[in-house]
Amino acid sequence: MLRNSGGVGVGGQPWVLRRVRLTWLSFMLFFILVFFPLIAHYYLTTIDEAGGPDKRIFGPRPGGELCEAKHVQDLCRIRESVSEELLQLEAKRQELNGEIARLNLRIEACKRSIDSAKQDLLQLKNVISQTEHSYKELMAQNQPKLSLPVRLLPDKEDPGLPPPKSSRSCRLHSCFDYARCPLTSGFPVYVYDTGSYSWGDYLDPLVKQAFAASVKSNIYVTDNPSIACLYLVLVGELQESPSPQPSPAELEKQLKALPYWRSDGHNHVLVHLSRKSMTQNFLYNVSAGRAAVAQSTFLEQQYREGFDLVVSPLVHALSEPNFLEVPPQVPVKRKYLFTFQGERVESLRSSLQEAPPQSFEEEMEGDPPADYDDRIIGTLKAVQDSHLDQVLVEFTCKNPRSSLPTEWALCGEREDRLEVLKASTFALVIAAGDGQLVASAGCGMRLFEALEVGAIPVVLGDHSRLPYHQFIRWSEAAIIVPKPRVTELHFLLRSLSDNDMLAMRRQGRFLWETYFSTSENVLNTILASIRTSIQVPAAPINEEPAHEIPHKAGKLAGTDANLADNGDLDLGPVETEPPYASPRYLRNFTYTASDIYRAWNRAPGPFHLFPHTPLDPVLPSEAKFLGSGTGFRPIGGGTGGSGKEFQAALGGNVPREQFTVVMLTYEREEVLMNSLERLNGLPYLNKVVVVWNSPKPPSDDLLWPDIGLPIVVVRTEKNSLNNRFLPWDAVETEAILSIDDDAHLRHDEIMFGFRVWREARDRIVGFPGRYHAWDVNHQSWLYNSNYSCELSMVLTGAAFFHKVRSSTSLTYFPHMFAIRDMVDEYINCEDIAMNFLVSHITRKPPIKVTSRWTFRCPGCPQALSHDDSHFHERHKCINFFVKVYGYMPLLYTQFRVDSVLFKTRLPHDKTKCFKFI
Repeated sequence: MLRNSGGVGVGGQPWVLRRVRLTWLSFMLFFILVFFPLIAHYYLTTIDEAGGPDKRIFGPRPGGELCEAKHVQDLCRIRESVSEELLQLEAKRQELNGEIARLNLRIEACKRSIDSAKQDLLQLKNVISQTEHSYKELMAQNQPKLSLPVRLLPDKEDPGLPPPKSSRSCRLHSCFDYARCPLTSGFPVYVYDTGSYSWGDYLDPLVKQAFAASVKSNIYVTDNPSIACLYLVLVGELQESPSPQPSPAELEKQLKALPYWRSDGHNHVLVHLSRKSMTQNFLYNVSAGRAAVAQSTFLEQQYREGFDLVVSPLVHALSEPNFLEVPPQVPVKRKYLFTFQGERVESLRSSLQEAPPQSFEEEMEGDPPADYDDRIIGTLKAVQDSHLDQVLVEFTCKNPRSSLPTEWALCGEREDRLEVLKASTFALVIAAGDGQLVASAGCGMRLFEALEVGAIPVVLGDHSRLPYHQFIRWSEAAIIVPKPRVTELHFLLRSLSDNDMLAMRRQGRFLWETYFSTSENVLNTILASIRTSIQVPAAPINEEPAHEIPHKAGKLAGTDANLADNGDLDLGPVETEPPYASPRYLRNFTYTASDIYRAWNRAPGPFHLFPHTPLDPVLPSEAKFLGSGTGFRPIGGGTGGSGKEFQAALGGNVPREQFTVVMLTYEREEVLMNSLERLNGLPYLNKVVVVWNSPKPPSDDLLWPDIGLPIVVVRTEKNSLNNRFLPWDAVETEAILSIDDDAHLRHDEIMFGFRVWREARDRIVGFPGRYHAWDVNHQSWLYNSNYSCELSMVLTGAAFFHKVRSSTSLTYFPHMFAIRDMVDEYINCEDIAMNFLVSHITRKPPIKVTSRWTFRCPGCPQALSHDDSHFHERHKCINFFVKVYGYMPLLYTQFRVDSVLFKTRLPHDKTKCFKFI
């Protein structure tokens, strides 16, 4: 058994040993094949590096030792050549890329130059075309602009015109020396001192004081008598004194002794102001020569039609009327249909007879009646007794005032009479029974009191001469009825509609405020009457001097991309000419001569009665340009054509026009600078007037943007929102864009608003609309800013209006002083006040353009309008303004102007609003 075991062990190895040997052999072969080349390579490389460049075995050898073969040498040469060419091409590529970049920059610069040149060429073509048209206009008109002629004054002793046949036949052409009053004279007036003539001691002290105070504030009065056009002499009213008054002969002698009477008194006006209903007509027997007489009482044989002047009585001598105590103009119908209180002693007995009066026809069959007053008394009593309407007629007085013969005396005290008139829809004014008395102070007093409290005057007696009847169309404020029609009076008064009565009451209020209310207005009206009669234009209004704050401009302002993006809307050519002002005094002479009645009888009367603004106040019906009707078409208007041609023209009836931006600001320098920069590139902009309302001056290091146009920074005397509407002399254009410093408007919106305003120059044209509403629960007016399809106001924080509004509205309307005080007290409501005024003057609502309802500036600080008390104050302002005006002048409108080129976005809940295009 052992042998067999050993045999097996010797004769054949176990399979485990054979496998181990095979594994070891495989590992050795792998080591030899893998690691031996690596070790050899490392060794050879080490020897190559240590042996130096000359003893290298595998490295490149100089002289091309490795390129012994010919094809190897060719390949080496090709490789070297290609490498050099690639390096050269890379250098050329970089050079060409740089050249391409430089050429691209030059191409862009050339494109900009071409675009700029095209724009300049287009602007030059427009300027050349407009210049050619202007030249043709001037050649066709043959009316070159002339300088004012030199004024030549007559000698002191120059007799002037030959004397008329009789002083009773005096008229302007025969008794007035026009040589002393050229059209360009400015209408200087010399007023005699009441202490320089002896009868001045007999004058009523109140009349003297009131007259002297009015003279001091009048712009026409001069201290140089040698250049005077007119000479004023105050001759009454005389005070009641026990001492004897000068006789007519003595008075005539003293008149001739005046230093500038010049033998006949030409260009003199004798002024007699009445404070009482019973006034002395002591000039009746005085020969005034060629001097005109202005007083309240005239006899027919004394009055010289077209030469003498019937004036209103001086009721408020030194006191100013309180407009808050004036009763409101609404409701239209009051307690009494009409009232009359008076007594005429001469006819009192006949008026109380019980016998039935005869009819007018029966009396006319016999001898013509000498007096209709008895018939008037009977008829009015019959109306009162009929009780068809509530009327109040009284023909007896407990305390009658003194009156002239055949005139109706006033009853009681003035306060009692006013209380009765406040409850009267109509107030009867019965003319004197004597037809020779064509004007009396008593009738003038009744007329004054009726207009003051809003009772519509009804004048019985068409022969009466009402104050300033040559100029005032009294039929618009009063009812004038011949005495024979007294039987039809009741029917006539009941037939008037509420709208007609309200219009007459409003016109009467305007006449009273403008011409009768104060001593200053009375003097202004007397002078305006004479100046209008001789066709001398009014003097310009004194503009507010703009005290400019020095400032330095910074870098050129850029253009906001949001403002410049106008879509398809072309704003028209940007003006290349320097800023130009609106033409001045082009129509003042013809306007004074041709529009007398319209100037005296419309609400904007101060445009012409009182001093002109330096700008010609052009209203819609007067929108004419110099040389209109010559056949040449002005550039900018009437071009018609398709959309692009229409867009490129400014439009309207004025060929060349720009506007001024008036921007109110208060200590918001960053917001102001951003707003000014947004105006860069705005077409037709003349200049920007920044009204600096803060007492602190601007920062010294503040850099103002350079917008290519003048920026005038005006220093104000006090912080007042009324400063927005002051007539700054820096504003030289008719169009004013009033804008807040935080208002954010696009250029296309501003241009569209300017286009619309040029078609409605007498109205406010703006963007955000507001309206007023009646609160039934509290019986008061409310201010509302909610989105609505109806509006009655446009905020002046972004609105166009005429400069004449700022010139006359805040100066010649007496009630505006109370409104301005209210604005200063609340620091609010100035925009409401301007809307009230313009609607009161024009009787038209404002015009809203575009669908914009707000104009808040993104990122701007909080404004005053965000205060909780803001709306409460505006509610109070509206009710206060209504009380001052006596009625609500604001008018509702559903009219909105949108351009067909605008893309209007309406809220979903307002899609039913009408849009007028």
